[in-house]
Amino acid sequence: MSSSTIKTPCVGLCSTVYGDLVCRGCKRFHHEVVSWNLYDDEQKRAVLRRLEILLVQVMAAKLEVFDPPRLRQQLEQRSIRFAPEQSPYCWAYQLIARGARLINQLDAYGMALLPEFRDWTLPALRDAIDREFFLLSEAHYQRYIAPRFLQAGLTGAD
Repeated sequence: MSSSTIKTPCVGLCSTVYGDLVCRGCKRFHHEVVSWNLYDDEQKRAVLRRLEILLVQVMAAKLEVFDPPRLRQQLEQRSIRFAPEQSPYCWAYQLIARGARLINQLDAYGMALLPEFRDWTLPALRDAIDREFFLLSEAHYQRYIAPRFLQAGLTGAD
């Protein structure tokens, strides 16, 4: 598989150009956004896998995907972009991100909100999911990436 077949997770809302260390749109780290086209397939898959793990964590805490084939069918019928190889929870995110104001019954899409979120509107839930996904990405950056940059800066100054 060539690196050109692995799509960028960019959603066209890049905030790294404004100095954010984590993009508020796609949740990649600033250096991943800048270097994406230089990454090989393995590096791209690693980034996509991290984003998938964090997003599934957020989504599974708010809803259940009880019928993945139905969800996939609905996404395909509505021409909503999703990655078939990813978790159905990532598919659910794509649906909610694109159709929060249009969806009336989640069960028609093979999904159900968990009890503590059943009174939420989908636009409010979408915003909460996006915010939590960003905060998890930012925490991951601070925990695992920022210390390496600090260490590299210290050893480079000697």
